[in-house]
Amino acid sequence: MSRPETEFWYHFDAPDVESRLETSINDGLPLLEIGRRRERFGPNALTQAEGETKFQIFLRQFQQPLVYILLAATALTIILREWADAAVIFAVVLVNSIIGYVQEAKALQAINALSKVLSSEATVIRGGQTMQVAASELVPGDCVKLQSGDRVPADLRLLQLRDLQIDESALTGESVPVEKSLDTLPENTPLAERTNIAFSSTLVTYGTGTGIVVATGDQTEIGNINKLIASADVLETPLVRRINELSHILLKVILVLAALVAVAILLRGEPPVAVLLAAVALAVGAIPEGLPAVVTATLALGVSRLASRRAIVRKLPAVETLGSTTVICSDKTGTLTQNQMTVRSLSTGSKRFQVEGSGYDPTGDITSSDESDVNAKEDEHLGELLRAGLLCNDTNLVALDSGDWKVEGDPTEAALLVSGAKLGLDRKQTEAAYPRLDTIPFESQYQYMATLHQASESENVAYVKGSVEQLLPRCQGQADGGSFDTAGIESQVAEMASQGLRVLAFAKKVVPATQSNLEHEDLASGLTLLGLQGMIDPPRPEAIKAVAACQNAGVKVKMITGDHVGTAAAIAAQLGLQGKSDDSGDRLQGITGVQLEKMSDRELLGTVEDIAVYARVSPSQKLRLVEALQSRGNVVAMTGDGVNDAPALRQANIGVAMGITGTEVTKEAADMILTDDNFASIEAAVEEGRGIYDNLTKFIAWTLPTNLGEAGIILVAAFLGFELPITPLQILWINMSTAVLLGATLAFEPKEPGLMNRSPRDVDEPILSMSLMIRTLWVGALLVVSTYAVFAFKKSLGVELESARTAAVNVIVLGQAAYLLTCRSLRVSFFKLGLFSNPLLWLGVLAMIGLQLVFTYVPVINQIFETQPTTWRPWALAVGTGAILFFLAELDKLRAGWVKP
Repeated sequence: MSRPETEFWYHFDAPDVESRLETSINDGLPLLEIGRRRERFGPNALTQAEGETKFQIFLRQFQQPLVYILLAATALTIILREWADAAVIFAVVLVNSIIGYVQEAKALQAINALSKVLSSEATVIRGGQTMQVAASELVPGDCVKLQSGDRVPADLRLLQLRDLQIDESALTGESVPVEKSLDTLPENTPLAERTNIAFSSTLVTYGTGTGIVVATGDQTEIGNINKLIASADVLETPLVRRINELSHILLKVILVLAALVAVAILLRGEPPVAVLLAAVALAVGAIPEGLPAVVTATLALGVSRLASRRAIVRKLPAVETLGSTTVICSDKTGTLTQNQMTVRSLSTGSKRFQVEGSGYDPTGDITSSDESDVNAKEDEHLGELLRAGLLCNDTNLVALDSGDWKVEGDPTEAALLVSGAKLGLDRKQTEAAYPRLDTIPFESQYQYMATLHQASESENVAYVKGSVEQLLPRCQGQADGGSFDTAGIESQVAEMASQGLRVLAFAKKVVPATQSNLEHEDLASGLTLLGLQGMIDPPRPEAIKAVAACQNAGVKVKMITGDHVGTAAAIAAQLGLQGKSDDSGDRLQGITGVQLEKMSDRELLGTVEDIAVYARVSPSQKLRLVEALQSRGNVVAMTGDGVNDAPALRQANIGVAMGITGTEVTKEAADMILTDDNFASIEAAVEEGRGIYDNLTKFIAWTLPTNLGEAGIILVAAFLGFELPITPLQILWINMSTAVLLGATLAFEPKEPGLMNRSPRDVDEPILSMSLMIRTLWVGALLVVSTYAVFAFKKSLGVELESARTAAVNVIVLGQAAYLLTCRSLRVSFFKLGLFSNPLLWLGVLAMIGLQLVFTYVPVINQIFETQPTTWRPWALAVGTGAILFFLAELDKLRAGWVKP
């Protein structure tokens, strides 16, 4: 037999399929052949990649350059038997790692999601007998029967069917069920248009069918997606990259400074132990011990804020990545749109009407399109058009306690129920007035559905709905009495279609009361056209605002969908997406999967940023689009809900899955999950991400001058032979207490005005700009000078060394408290910020002052940290130093051009 993984089963006719697979549609495979094929092709299951264990996730929290530095400092302090220092530094590392592990462990899935999408059982014909078998036991050549409600267990070439419709949205992104056919298709038919194939994991929504298994396990289309997921690169987030770069810089600086200190001390003839003590003091001073904990805490706070805005983050660094995003690639159905088909336009032939409202909510007016005084509710022809939509309908629309609506049946028919309700038609009363006698269900070869109803004692009426192409030739007139102009009607249809509307035609035929059944022959001619209903899955109103906000913030929004390009372009225009227009200039240009397949990488790179709409694309093409955007230097956020989106979500810098409609596969591949499937939540997340990065930058800008100053103090002492004004343990006290009580409060700083008016950050932009580096240098230098000045002043008064060191510590702490106030914004003057917009900051300052009083005046603490109580004069010097630092920093904002004079 031929290898079953060939790509063109949709191109072969039924006898060829049976011959190549050595099977029969009637008898299936011989029972003895099953074992041989299972041995050859293996089970119908996807190869699973090994995931990280919880212990591996915990260990990964330590794999950061900054943590390596802290661990090295811990080791040195242990060697020197400085147990308190070692314990505190390692505790910081451990707490930071535990926080990161807990956050990731919450999202760890114990089961593999891809296995869940395969059905547990399948109905097969083997040896001429129909039987139930486990889906994992299927082999190529098996004959499988499908019916409504079944999940397709493998890729099947359909050979028999009756009105078969399959929901392929999870695989292709197509928003409505696909009508299957038996037609042989060309070799290059796109995935979404292979109507004679039933794909593994898709759901049968209507009808029945029988097909031959042509691919199992990894050879199925979902298996190909599984391979793409495994091959997609997991990219380092911008924050992690920048923190790593900063950590490497700090590592190099610390090593250089430590070498300089060692040389200086050795030249003075000091013993090796003194060299190590000085190196530890410098490391403790130069390393921002609180940075990992504050970064983690800030990101965790961001996770909490995003959760309140309906976005669940699975990995902490992904929070900040959102703020760096330059392109958002979004699915259309349910994310940018409401995923609720809505009738927008009505035509009775000579009159046109517009329908207000959206979704399945039956509230909304119907008004005349030509602004005439026509009362829609009094128009009998409009009433009959909508009545036909109610009666020729097998779908139910159920109101839920939550206020939402649940569709039991076809979304298109649900839209017809809503349009009738908006005119005031009651379905139960209408059905009671027109009892149904017979039905011709929708069949793909006829493209219509018809129902026969009792209209009166003397006559019955058949209502028909279907495609315009099928119904127009059967009509001989129109109900409103106007001239039956097929060209005019087709023009109306074309106009509706240009707006992205899906158009259905409605007709009727009156028959004698004696006729109680309906045949296709009865509808071959003699119909009267009632009119047209045009419907669309409308954009979410909040998505329109969110798209505008993103584009205003310099973030490009692109629609990548499995829907038709015309519909996608029309929706994109309504959403306000910005991109290249088509040749007519009337609407956005869209590129289809077929066009994309023919484009070289060079051609794609040249157009990928200009095109806003990509339609009918395959999973591999979505992945290619993301890679192309990234190669152009973009930080890409990709949204999706179907299995087909998973590889691209994994490749994207930030993958965003839908919480309501998203498959488990997609959620596993994503970094963030939207609980409301709403694009507006992505815009909110981008804003939060920018705010988080702002606050992290503020913390780093605040903490590094202190670390630089402390390192400078050690350097001055080493080179000039001065007595240390602060000890290593006192440095550790300063770093840890101020990081927790002062620096951490910057995480709660409100988002600054105009945050979404800024352009996205350059992906190569360092955390510290040149202006911030200059500021760090002079603030650090001022702290060194102030500390030595106060220390020397106290020593000149003849006080003990411990008292002078206590005053020096207070100078640094109060200087940091004053500098914290100006770091509330690196762009706006402190005096233009709301004084109490961050109350936790003021509580932190008060708590830090209280802690310094304990540090200065509590005897037990005096013994541990070698401090002594001081008079009020050193406090006054410390306050004065802080005030000078504050006003100089505010003036420096003017120098750096951060604020206008």
